[in-house]
Amino acid sequence: MTAISKIEISKSLPVPTDFGIEGMTCASCVVRVEKAIAAVPGVASATVNLATERATVAYSEPVPTEAVLRAIERAGYEPKIETRELVVEGMTCASCVTRVEKALKAVTGVREATVNLATEKATVRSIAGTALSALEDAVRAAGYDVRKTTVDSPADDSEDRRRREANRLKLALALSAALTLPLFVLEMGSHFIPAIHDWIMVNVGMGNNLLIQFALATLVLFGPGLRFFRKGVPNLLRWTPDMNSLVVLGTLAAWGYSVVATFLPGVLPSGTANVYYEAAAVIVTLILLGRYLEARAKGKTSQAIKHLIGLQAKTAHVKRGEYFVEIEIGDVAVGDIVRIRPGEKVPVDGRVVDGESYVDESMITGEPVPVKKSAGAEVVGGTINKTGSFSFEATKIGSDTLLAQIIKMVEAAQGSKLPIQALVDRVTGWFVPAVIAAATLTFVAWLLLGPSPALTFALVNAVAVLIIACPCAMGLATPTSIMVGTGRAAELGILVRKGEALQTLRDVDVVALDKTGTLTKGKPELTDFVTVKDFDRNDVLQLVASLEAKSEHPIAEAIVDAAKAKGVVLVDVSDFEAAPGYGVSGRIDGRAVLVGADRSMTRSGIDVSSFSQNAAELGDAGKSPLYAAIDGKLAAIIAVSDPIKETTPQAIAALHALSLKVAMITGDNARTAQAIARQLGIDEVVAEVLPEGKVEAVKKLRDGGRKVAFIGDGINDAPALSEADIGLAVGTGTDIAIESADVVLMSGDLNGVPRAIAISKATIRNIRQNLFWAFAYNVSLVPVAAGVLYPVNGMLLSPILAAGAMGLSSVFVLANALRLRRFKTN
Repeated sequence: MTAISKIEISKSLPVPTDFGIEGMTCASCVVRVEKAIAAVPGVASATVNLATERATVAYSEPVPTEAVLRAIERAGYEPKIETRELVVEGMTCASCVTRVEKALKAVTGVREATVNLATEKATVRSIAGTALSALEDAVRAAGYDVRKTTVDSPADDSEDRRRREANRLKLALALSAALTLPLFVLEMGSHFIPAIHDWIMVNVGMGNNLLIQFALATLVLFGPGLRFFRKGVPNLLRWTPDMNSLVVLGTLAAWGYSVVATFLPGVLPSGTANVYYEAAAVIVTLILLGRYLEARAKGKTSQAIKHLIGLQAKTAHVKRGEYFVEIEIGDVAVGDIVRIRPGEKVPVDGRVVDGESYVDESMITGEPVPVKKSAGAEVVGGTINKTGSFSFEATKIGSDTLLAQIIKMVEAAQGSKLPIQALVDRVTGWFVPAVIAAATLTFVAWLLLGPSPALTFALVNAVAVLIIACPCAMGLATPTSIMVGTGRAAELGILVRKGEALQTLRDVDVVALDKTGTLTKGKPELTDFVTVKDFDRNDVLQLVASLEAKSEHPIAEAIVDAAKAKGVVLVDVSDFEAAPGYGVSGRIDGRAVLVGADRSMTRSGIDVSSFSQNAAELGDAGKSPLYAAIDGKLAAIIAVSDPIKETTPQAIAALHALSLKVAMITGDNARTAQAIARQLGIDEVVAEVLPEGKVEAVKKLRDGGRKVAFIGDGINDAPALSEADIGLAVGTGTDIAIESADVVLMSGDLNGVPRAIAISKATIRNIRQNLFWAFAYNVSLVPVAAGVLYPVNGMLLSPILAAGAMGLSSVFVLANALRLRRFKTN
């Protein structure tokens, strides 16, 4: 089935729709887009306005939004898509999730809608201009409510809402339990304790006893239990039953039968005028208990977000005139000078201008060792100053700070759906109707085939089937594990930007690492500088360093630093040109200077064979040989060595321990690359790769159907990060690399890679455990509740026990997910 066929088409003719379009520059673009949209079946007309960059589309019949969006994309333009989040109230099970998604997807202009039961949020991708009110109305029409969130702190708002809901459930549970206990004693006590039976017969009487039970059960059902009726009955009337509907049918059946047995016993067959008030009341009480425990556990699943939010400082000491004054964090502006004293939190991101101290960044990077900060160093909001004092200039505030971005990333990952969720979505669409059908079948089978009194057996077993079925556990199985897993990963300095990365990371076969800045420190040092006999060493060094001073490459920086250390005076360069993957060239005092790899010399027709022995020795030592040519003549061989990070060998050993192959992608020549690979125990090497060749290198590693994870940190790593099955960016790298990655390692420590893979495996294992429990619970206990074991050993399941099992099944799933909070790496 195609994506288009999955979108529900409105039965009524839709009103004209506006589509925002990017990339149009002229009248030809307008004509092209109009033709593309008009060609979509069902489109009556399309009018495109270049000035407003919008297309107004009228229809002759219902048309899926996706069809128009694809037509725009095929024409070579980008439709403007905006993403919104709605907080949806009233969802209790996986069936609710399916219903809300279906309602949102039916709104004209919606391209994609995903709903998360654990976070109670709906993420909607729609064409720009889609009315928020239309989305909210669709949710309400489906039987749920949409809550407004505060702009400043939606996470705090969500937390307050959950706390209030837990408190309401606690009060409802207390009232329900207080009313149910005497009811339970009156009914069950008289059955099992003769003294209670005798006391009731003498002091209360059977008639009064039934009236008291009726009153207590009615108060429970239509007092604390009214929440189930408010949601369940409207959904039944819409023919879209949910978890609440099952509770309503079960309890109402038990209560209604008991009412008839109490007030009209003559209409029932002889011997069947029994009451089940206690069953109806206990079912409500136990399900409220389950909901209360579930609400408390849900609150714990979001503790990582609460912890991150708690890192934010409330105030800051900012320089105003000659003095530092304390102001609210929201009043800090970019450029303000902020003073930090010992033990204080850094309020916003900035750059140190005065003073020196050590700062604990473990809450951001996961690394426990404090980092030295002095003038020029970057500081991050939320980190904690240790013993020194310093002042810094605020560079990022509010939602632009790293901590705010981390919170946003974690929330986005927690709200996403994994591919493994697809099975659950397919099942939950028909689960509740199937349970109602099973309960109906159970009732009919027992009524026709069961022993006397058949009506009693039929009622009790049908109620047990309705009550024991639990789509809640299925709906919570995946999102709760994702919430806790991504939250724990964030605490370890691993930011999962896309939730599906958790599942992909688990299946990785090869980990490909960019060498410079990933395996190495990214701060090369000049180790060798050998000149040809006819050239003066200092003269060549001056020319090379002057040329490299124009380059931003780390190797260039190493050469310049070494020259300055020797007192070399740099001179002006003209006609400077940088060729990525080859080298740099320019003119100095009329002399043509070229510095680069052997391939750069070969391209310029310069023979480097005279240095072949030197190059071999340098390569075997793991150094990168470069060459310098002046006026077309080979002048020197230069060796630069980039020290290996101290944590790299340990990280590679950890990856091997996970049975993964490790590959290195580098621009170094093959000899140097192999030397480094031998030193570190790397399995595969792809050497002499130009920046634009990294994508092909990733594709090559994928041969044989292997899944590849690529780890990089630079701008030229971005395409490879996107091409790999999963991209991991070192957090100390560039913004573009981080933006292209699925996972970000905040510390820059490669040990984060095996940690990320380990927590991915643990999270997916936890999800599988939850799904197994949720499905096994329903598949095994629904037939037991229906009475399939009765012919074998006479076993029947009481509706009261069914209610207890149903309530605890969701709690089990949540408790299992919470185990991920204790995840530790070696």
